[in-house]
Amino acid sequence: MTNVIVPAAKRGRGEHANSELRRVALRPVLETPRWWWPSVATLSVVVVLGVVAWVYQVVNGLGTAGYNDGAFWAIYEANLVTFIGVSYGGAVVSAILRLTHASWRAPLTRIAEATALVSLPIGMVFIIPHLGNPSKIWELVWPTYWNLSSPILWDFFAVSTYLLATIVFFYLPLIPDAAIALERFDDVTPSVRVKVRRSLYRVLAGRYGDTPYERRRLNGAIGVVAIMIIPMAVSVHSVLSFAFASSSRAGYMETILPVYFVVAALYSGVALVVLTIAASRKLFHLEAFISPRHFVRLGFLMIAFGAAYLYLTFTEYLIDGYSGTAGASAWVYQIVAGRYAIPFWIYFFAGGVVPIVIMMFRRFRTTSGVVIASIFVVFALWIKRLVIVVPPATEPLVNSPLAKGGVLAGNWGTYHFTWVPISITVAATAAIPLLLLVVFRFVPILSISEMEELAESEVTTGTQEVGA
Repeated sequence: MTNVIVPAAKRGRGEHANSELRRVALRPVLETPRWWWPSVATLSVVVVLGVVAWVYQVVNGLGTAGYNDGAFWAIYEANLVTFIGVSYGGAVVSAILRLTHASWRAPLTRIAEATALVSLPIGMVFIIPHLGNPSKIWELVWPTYWNLSSPILWDFFAVSTYLLATIVFFYLPLIPDAAIALERFDDVTPSVRVKVRRSLYRVLAGRYGDTPYERRRLNGAIGVVAIMIIPMAVSVHSVLSFAFASSSRAGYMETILPVYFVVAALYSGVALVVLTIAASRKLFHLEAFISPRHFVRLGFLMIAFGAAYLYLTFTEYLIDGYSGTAGASAWVYQIVAGRYAIPFWIYFFAGGVVPIVIMMFRRFRTTSGVVIASIFVVFALWIKRLVIVVPPATEPLVNSPLAKGGVLAGNWGTYHFTWVPISITVAATAAIPLLLLVVFRFVPILSISEMEELAESEVTTGTQEVGA
């Protein structure tokens, strides 16, 4: 099956070449599937229940979320790292594919960039339940209260800057598609909904006329942002790790954490992009443009990050365990063979071994195989974030020469999940597909202009994209 898109003989406004591409890309904007409203309503209820749980926590304190003196960090910090991390995958993957001029990227970029756009602010929101008292968020935005020695403050600055870059990266490729959508709505019967969308597309498109000069300038701007967003993502997640690495606790005070966090973000981020693309392909009938070959290539990219992450995991525990120091040895023992061994080995096999095995064998290297591997990765990397956060936060700082390893036996703190953080976590997870459904009611789900331009280039050079 070929995926060649026959280009327009002339790229001008009013020229409706590639009508099938434009019809499919704009179908979520023009038509409302029967499943859309029930899905939005269900996801909205889940999100509202999460807000109710957070209000209950605000009224009754962080103790309702399972936090205590012996476990001062836990699920909210793991969620903060996880949701911010997965957002990097969408943006960085899209940026890498653009900069390497991978022709197969075109049907994927809009979905990947939208995934980054919606998951990043959801991750940022977890700083509010993390602070306990929501009024403390004022201390992060008002200069009078700034504590410049606090890693949390620099985390806030870094992530906010990255959010701005993500918005710009999503918007620039949307400009020519907004002009195409505006043109398409000229043929639609006027209504309040149509008028609102036309006004939106008119603002988004600006004065873009799709001339060769404007296309060159726009592509240049997209290239500049793509170059900037990669080191920005690396630096932002490195800064996020400083909140842990700058502490004095074994398990947090690790020089490897910045690299560790960046690779984990890319690993889980690519996995989430795979799941989002698979769901979009099924729900919006994009099979003609997104083929199994796309999933296999994303799967190889995901496994490359996964192999690097396993190596870093092995390195961290080997060095800390071999060092023989009291705090590090006790921490490694509790993770590998102690109270946290079960979640650790769940992560190791589900997030490390199983995805690699799936991608090793050709018979499993299918769309379903890559999707299953991605599900394992997303879930297992969340478990791994808990393993990173909880053990050092519950480790006692009182040493005793009478206890094995020099750490007072039986004095470890305990964290127990309650319905409050579970509800908030599930609500945040539901918010990702909810926001994506809303975004694609206003934005073409495929990058129309980019796909047409690449197809035109392929025909010019005598090449074509062949689906798997």
